[in-house]
Amino acid sequence: MEVRVVSFLFSPFSLRGVAFANRAWVSPMCQYSADRGVVGQWHQVHLGSFATGGAGLVMAEATAVVPEGRISVACPGLWNEQQVDAWRVITDFAHSQHTKIGVQLAHAGRKASTLAPWSDHHIASEQEGGWTAVAPSAVAFADYPIPHELSLDQIDELVDAFGEAARRAIRAGFDVLEIHAAHGYLIHQFLSPLSNHRSDEYGGSFENRTRFALRIASAVRGVIDDAVPLLCRISATDYTQGGWDLEDSIQLSALLRDAGVDLIDVSSGGNVAGAVIPFAPGYQVAFAEAIRAKAGVPTSSVGLITEPVHANDIIATGRSDAVMMAREFLRNPRWALYAAERLGDVIEWPVQFDRARTLRN
Repeated sequence: MEVRVVSFLFSPFSLRGVAFANRAWVSPMCQYSADRGVVGQWHQVHLGSFATGGAGLVMAEATAVVPEGRISVACPGLWNEQQVDAWRVITDFAHSQHTKIGVQLAHAGRKASTLAPWSDHHIASEQEGGWTAVAPSAVAFADYPIPHELSLDQIDELVDAFGEAARRAIRAGFDVLEIHAAHGYLIHQFLSPLSNHRSDEYGGSFENRTRFALRIASAVRGVIDDAVPLLCRISATDYTQGGWDLEDSIQLSALLRDAGVDLIDVSSGGNVAGAVIPFAPGYQVAFAEAIRAKAGVPTSSVGLITEPVHANDIIATGRSDAVMMAREFLRNPRWALYAAERLGDVIEWPVQFDRARTLRN
């Protein structure tokens, strides 16, 4: 009988009390398809398709902790119980497929109050459900409206909102929580001196600019069970002189680790319009590798990773602990089933799909 060696990509991995069947994970992807923050049939099918596809973890998209934290008027939330009930339908299905599922807790800050990207204009008017965006400083992103600068009391309220959303996420059945501190959204806006011009305890020095992120990490960690893994997605660099950079990210990652974050989900960019980003397969992997080595914390890699051999090599060489993929899972929601067979692995398939297998025990 032929003996197959388990690949690195499809080897098990654990964080706290959660065991992941493999390290091929679905990255959070905005769908702009919620109604007043409530997910429905689109999300059920979208995320459900990944849950039947063999991924070790499915991450739901950026989900706002308050209504004004949504990227668009059609983005989901976790600020009320109706939203909890709607998410529960999705997490229950994922669990029926033995799939771990997580959610990304987010606030868009100055990049909020938009319409869906396929609309004929970008910024939502008040009549279209829009609002005045908030930010650490009254500095607009690109051609967006100038945001309202958050007061100290409003900052405190948002820290509490992340904690309350985390409680709701657990009631909604999520196995994993992720704090979204990347891509030019609110927490990233506080981190970068290019968007944070404050002169109080939340601006100026590295310590001050990271205070908001660390308070949120502590607030979320403090309201969830010790067995629940907490991830944080960061942008490792602004790709702009004078902005947030890799050395900042290494320092922050170590502080997040100490605050109870279990894995850093490493992306980049998003805070500076027009920044030159060197797009290429695996272009962000080196950031994840450096943070993993220097901050002493597990990481995941993301960014134009499409081929099973490439994804496996990232894990095999110790560059990160998991690989996140977005567009490739959109093209093929069952990419993990395909990838396992390409790598010679036999993994669990839904019984309804079993006749399509090539490799069997």
